[in-house]
Amino acid sequence: MDDSDENGDVIDEDYVEECEEDYSDPEDFVDDITDEELLGDLLRKRPKETDGVESCIVVDNIPQVGQDRLEKLQMVLRKIFSKFGKIVNEFYPKENGKTMGYVFFEYGNPNSAREAVKMTKGYKLDKLHTFEVNLLTDFDKYSNIPEDWEPPEPQLYKDPGNLRHWLMDNDCHDQYSVIHDGGDRTCIFLNTPLEPRMLEERAKWTETYVRWSPLGTYLATFHQRGIALWGGENFRQIMKFSHSGVHLIDFSPCEKYLVTFSPLPDNKDDPQAIIIWDLRTGIKKRGFHCEKDSVWPIFKWSHDGKYLARMSPDTLSVYETPSFALLDKKSLKVTNLKDFSWSPSDNIIVYWVPEDNNVPARVVLLEMPSRKELRVKNLFSVADIKMFWQKTGDYLSVKVDRYAKSRKDDKGEVKFAGMYYNFEIFHIREKQIPVDVVELKEPIIAFAWEPVGSKFAVIHGESTRITVSFYTVKSDNQVSLFKSLEKRQANHLFWSPQGQFCVLAGLRGLGGVLEFVDTNDVTVMNGVQHDLATDVEWDPTGRYVISAVSWWTCREDTGYWLWSFQGKLMQRHAIDRFCQVLWRPRPPTLLTKDHMKEIKKNLKKYAAGFDLKDKMTQSKASKELIEKRQELMKEFNDYRKKCHDIYESLADQREELRKGQVDEQESEDLEEETIEFFIKEEEIIIDSE
Repeated sequence: MDDSDENGDVIDEDYVEECEEDYSDPEDFVDDITDEELLGDLLRKRPKETDGVESCIVVDNIPQVGQDRLEKLQMVLRKIFSKFGKIVNEFYPKENGKTMGYVFFEYGNPNSAREAVKMTKGYKLDKLHTFEVNLLTDFDKYSNIPEDWEPPEPQLYKDPGNLRHWLMDNDCHDQYSVIHDGGDRTCIFLNTPLEPRMLEERAKWTETYVRWSPLGTYLATFHQRGIALWGGENFRQIMKFSHSGVHLIDFSPCEKYLVTFSPLPDNKDDPQAIIIWDLRTGIKKRGFHCEKDSVWPIFKWSHDGKYLARMSPDTLSVYETPSFALLDKKSLKVTNLKDFSWSPSDNIIVYWVPEDNNVPARVVLLEMPSRKELRVKNLFSVADIKMFWQKTGDYLSVKVDRYAKSRKDDKGEVKFAGMYYNFEIFHIREKQIPVDVVELKEPIIAFAWEPVGSKFAVIHGESTRITVSFYTVKSDNQVSLFKSLEKRQANHLFWSPQGQFCVLAGLRGLGGVLEFVDTNDVTVMNGVQHDLATDVEWDPTGRYVISAVSWWTCREDTGYWLWSFQGKLMQRHAIDRFCQVLWRPRPPTLLTKDHMKEIKKNLKKYAAGFDLKDKMTQSKASKELIEKRQELMKEFNDYRKKCHDIYESLADQREELRKGQVDEQESEDLEEETIEFFIKEEEIIIDSE
């Protein structure tokens, strides 16, 4: 029966009975969902009894002043300690009208207090006052130390194996990584003669790309939850670093530390955008915030990994390891700082600032940790500056884009006179660091120093007439042009890691033209073309070059080709959806300069033995390749015979199903087809004599 409510609506009694069902839990029900799972974010922010205490710091050894100077002291201390968070309370104990030499500060949260202790402990206010800063909770911790000391339990040592085993290869073959199948598969190859040998292949090994560490010890893979490092003989996982959404990483030159960056929203109280990790222990050393306009790498390392630095528009901050605290507890004030870089061999920083009204632009060489200015170069009419260090740190090239002086036309109107370009070459090892100038009127497309030596190359000109010029720094430290190659199709240049040889490449729009140049006499050893090429990579020894077409940039003809340093094509690898190829770096040689000179002096004596070994290796490789192909052919013939036998055994069934009308016609339609495909290309030069 249906009734009506106050508004005249009909009420279904059956529906009311359903709604009155008992939804309470049964008597034996156990609620296993904790408050932390339901309200984790809120519970983490709930007030704790120790919140006020954990947010307090004690600053000792401040000046003892009277009431007349107290306000000034408070202003100075607030300026220093308010950098780390909002100060909600402060207390200056007094005795006989004077401060007692210490002060209490309370921050809005414990993280600000911990940061203040880390950054200001040992801060020098003046010659007589150096701060000693502690958390208020440290007093209870240190006063309640038990008398009986219990040593910590030793942790089990995990042997990572021989992380340098790849250097033990008798034939010194190098390794390289390849990502293909659109990023789904990653392989490690050994660069053996005739064709590479696969050492490892894994699906979904990385979610984006891979990176080798600077000395080749580790392979880093990227995942949504963080970074994984792999190494050893079978590429076992060595370490994991949890950093959600990580996009970019950077190793310290000594492979002791790892810097990771994630663009996910940051935590104001606990910086998570940039994290510096201890690479061997996996411990987080420190986190930093990231400004929106930052360019990677945000932190730049000194050559020995002792210091790292970052810049903001008006400061240059240098941090020292392993504490990762500011050097001398303060940043260097540099108004309108544009860019900086470290010397590759010394603890020297070079930075530049643009012009400001009548003040010229400046390039400054700064020694660390003393902060002593080694050289200052003033420059006028500057539009932009780029800095390039020579690998051994002997020279620094500063490319300056300059405005030409404006001129007036016939009507008296000021017209823009265009741009001109010059290189300021700093001779770092010379007394007072003299500077040479190389001036060019045409736009600069690319620049690079020879890694071993004192030469550098410049690609300059307009798109229709590109010139490549080679310069050298002579024994008298004078810079001179010794050869130019005109009308080239090149927008990149790649020096061999061992110097002397250079590849001029026209990538991404210039048709993949490659020229292999011997810079001793600047002769083109070979000119070739790899259509649509996007990347060029030298191997660590300078013997081989890889040119590649990446699926990330171009969707056609993806794969990579291997060349000798003279431009001879050694291998072609067409790979579907090929993405990335990277050579595994090698650590610096253990040989001294004298040993290397002796080897070069006696090279002819060793050459015959090496040539014989190369021929034997090539013969062995050819034999292995032939045997491999014969084995594959045998497998194919066996499979073909098996299929043919199955086909013959079903002849009666086919005849029955087709009523004997098709077999004769079917036998006439069967044809054998031979398919030929390209395996190898060899070029043999026959001496006319």
